[in-house]
Amino acid sequence: MPTKLADLPLDLAALRAAYADGLDPVAVVDEVFDRIAALDDPGVFITLADREQARAAARALGARPDGRALWGVPFAVKDNIDVAGLPTTCACPDFAYTARADAVTVERAKAAGAIVVGKTNLDQFATGLVGVRTPYPAPKNAVDPELVPGGSSSGSAVAVARGLVSFALGTDTAGSGRVPAGLNNIVGLKPTVGATPSRGVVPAVRMADVVTVFAQTVDDAYTAYSAIGGYDAVDAFSRDVAIPPLGALPPKLRIAVPDAASRRFGGSAEAAAAFDATLEDLKALGAELTPFDLEPYFAVARMLYEDAIVASRYDAIRAFFDASPKALHPVTRAITESGKRFDAANAFHVLYRLTELRRELGGLWTRFDAMIVPTYPRPHTVADVLADPIALNSELGAYTNFVNLLDFCAIATPGRPRADAKPAGVTLIGRAGADALVAAIGEALHEAGGVPVGSIGRLPPKRPKRAAAIGPDDMELVVVGAHLSGMALNHEVTSRGGRFLRAVDTKPCYRLYAVPGKIERPGLIRVPDGDGAAIATEVWALPRAAFGDFALGVGAPLGFGTLLLADGTTPKGFLAEPEGVRGTEDITGFGGWRAYVGSKLSA
Repeated sequence: MPTKLADLPLDLAALRAAYADGLDPVAVVDEVFDRIAALDDPGVFITLADREQARAAARALGARPDGRALWGVPFAVKDNIDVAGLPTTCACPDFAYTARADAVTVERAKAAGAIVVGKTNLDQFATGLVGVRTPYPAPKNAVDPELVPGGSSSGSAVAVARGLVSFALGTDTAGSGRVPAGLNNIVGLKPTVGATPSRGVVPAVRMADVVTVFAQTVDDAYTAYSAIGGYDAVDAFSRDVAIPPLGALPPKLRIAVPDAASRRFGGSAEAAAAFDATLEDLKALGAELTPFDLEPYFAVARMLYEDAIVASRYDAIRAFFDASPKALHPVTRAITESGKRFDAANAFHVLYRLTELRRELGGLWTRFDAMIVPTYPRPHTVADVLADPIALNSELGAYTNFVNLLDFCAIATPGRPRADAKPAGVTLIGRAGADALVAAIGEALHEAGGVPVGSIGRLPPKRPKRAAAIGPDDMELVVVGAHLSGMALNHEVTSRGGRFLRAVDTKPCYRLYAVPGKIERPGLIRVPDGDGAAIATEVWALPRAAFGDFALGVGAPLGFGTLLLADGTTPKGFLAEPEGVRGTEDITGFGGWRAYVGSKLSA
């Protein structure tokens, strides 16, 4: 434990170690409030929790950690999310009300042992990506105070980046849980839409609103997400999205990268170079990078503010806006007012078109495991944003606005630093439900980038080595051919919630054949000991409920049976009927399907 409490980093690993050494959570609460009082930034919090009540919450935890994931962890909450007994202002004093109950996500964080210390500043009514559309003092960017902190979850991001709390809750409709993370060199986890309940959150665009997590590390963010996420039967927008343990990266990854024509950096050579450097880190992780056209996704992004979807922002506060329009920030008022010009026909048109685009553009997940984009084209100064608030805000959302509308998940992490030391974040994007995969990729990039956390000055810790974990509703599935990571049919596993567990050879009692057909397939058969060889496989966790549908897509002579693996396990996996491989090419000598396919490509 550090010799001084003032030197204690508030990441979860450091807190756990300190608590194991006997640190009292009441002392941590006092330290947090002392840090806030000493801060040279009055714009981070709108309302602080009562210090004595926070101390009482810490005392109620008991003297020793009890195994709860967030025991004794201080956190902050964006001020459009309810905390019982505290005002919810949405950065609009005339709108303020005292919350009678906690939002579901806050309630779950508290149940996991976390302690609320305050409500954080934001772009008013969560409308903006700049962080300065507030009647209160705007939070200062933790990396460079001349830059905007990013929004709308500005205070939550800065609270984490300045080392005031271990994690903070934000919201994200257009990028508010990602842009501030990227601009403050921290992590912003934006879950699948509906994975974190929105009950107790003042809405913006309900079909696209997501409660998010800011933290110093990916592991911390995912731990908090695991605590607050999950289905809420009372919330009509909640979805039953699995939250598996954070696991290892698959050996091969297929990553979509914006092609040259789709890269937007606002003329910043430093931003372009930093993104290219991060792509090199991805290659070093074994990823295969493929350029693709992002323009159709930019078109979806424009729908959020330029089409009838913006009417949802008006609808969210309709009664208040109609009664008190002058209570709003001028920019927020103009955006909200613009939603009134659309009629029902406009709304239905855009919803139908969006449904079509989700099907069309979501097809990329049959070819890629994830997409990587810059979190924003380039950072902007406060002065520049105040001079041109709409255009520069729109630019910041170029790579974020489309994500929720298309039902994707995402995580923002620091990328390789720019030559001028300004922040250069990147975002990993995945299909709905792939939160654990994009988090694992983001964690690897965060470690590789070597960017100090916020203004704290410490480097992100090394990624922990995680044992393969399988959930109670999962089964292990052994794949040997085109369903391997990075190969053509892997999406048939991942789209059903499959997660990579481990790469392992079979015992040396199998032979592998290339079965011809419209698509060449691997035929693995068991042979007597001494007649076979070890064949490379991968073991994936697949929800038991998804196996039947998966198996229906597998035709003869392939089927499923019990495999004998070199690690001593005997999971179910792909096998072939011996009669079905008779007369086909024996490719056992290649040691596995991936090597066989590679030999054909290089021939």
